[in-house]
Amino acid sequence: MSKMTRDQYYMKLASIAALRGTCDRRQVGAVIVHDDRALATGFNGAPRGLPECDQVGHLMEGGHCVRTVHAEANAIMYLGGDTIKRLARSGSEAVTIYTTTAPCMGCMNLIINSRIQRVVWGSRYSAPSHKSDRMEYAANAARALNIDWCNFPMDTLDG
Repeated sequence: MSKMTRDQYYMKLASIAALRGTCDRRQVGAVIVHDDRALATGFNGAPRGLPECDQVGHLMEGGHCVRTVHAEANAIMYLGGDTIKRLARSGSEAVTIYTTTAPCMGCMNLIINSRIQRVVWGSRYSAPSHKSDRMEYAANAARALNIDWCNFPMDTLDG
């Protein structure tokens, strides 16, 4: 048996974090990594103390459930943007976020402002919608700001 690559390992952790997600429309997981250490995980769910989608249903606006905080946002908030910025300036390895689904515009804005330098994402949003357009915003922003934007083939995690 061969050793998993770093990307496989951390994406597998993000996939496991996604299992905690409480929005059954799409479970998403995220892991923030620096110097080959997982520093924070996140999954999509309602803000602390409020009812979850799997308890009370979805709160839909424009084809998107707005009841949940996205996995990337939860991971960034858990670790703290200032901590990530300090790690990014430390001159060692890039701060990376692994996320099972490509970041939307809002999450990409958080990634940019927290100085995460590498985004490894698993899948696109499955249905064409405003969310797909926002993923293009994220990809374009990554290119413009020299953020490493890597698609990870999720099927390599099987087995």
